Amino acid sequence: MDNVIHKFEKLIEYMMALALAVMFSAVFINVVLRYLFGSGIAASEELSRLLFVWLIFMGATLAVGRHSHIGFDLIQRKLPSKLRILCAVVSHLLMIYALFLFLEGSWKQYNIGWNITSTVMKYPLAFMYSTGLFASLGMGFYIIRNLIRILLNNNKAHLAGNVIVTPDQMKENN
Repeated sequence: MDNVIHKFEKLIEYMMALALAVMFSAVFINVVLRYLFGSGIAASEELSRLLFVWLIFMGATLAVGRHSHIGFDLIQRKLPSKLRILCAVVSHLLMIYALFLFLEGSWKQYNIGWNITSTVMKYPLAFMYSTGLFASLGMGFYIIRNLIRILLNNNKAHLAGNVIVTPDQMKENN
């Protein structure tokens, strides 16, 4: 299972790199055309906006999976183990609920978006709103997986306040 998840994460990373490259190229070409020839590509801005939104939501989803979002765990570090686990379970349940609300709203916007097209490129706005579906399902998967690990006392579970030691730090301490 971890191998499939790793390959999927790599695919997302490649898609993010491609989106960034297309955004850079579209904006750069548009700037050159405007300054040198007084014209530009009208779709450049709209394409860049769509790709930027996808880039943000793909990156946020990966960040949840890698536990690399910014967090404040000063208080949790001071709690006894049982209370830290309880805090983690409660916070995971709250995040799942919030993601459910996000999924529900994104689904409504997605359905509405099929009937509305973008101004220049004329793509259905559902493509833009599908980012919410992707992010809520992806983040939900990671959070539910970690919640199950916490409840099963799995050593791969991530608890806020745990000090993560990298292999390089381990070498320095020896």
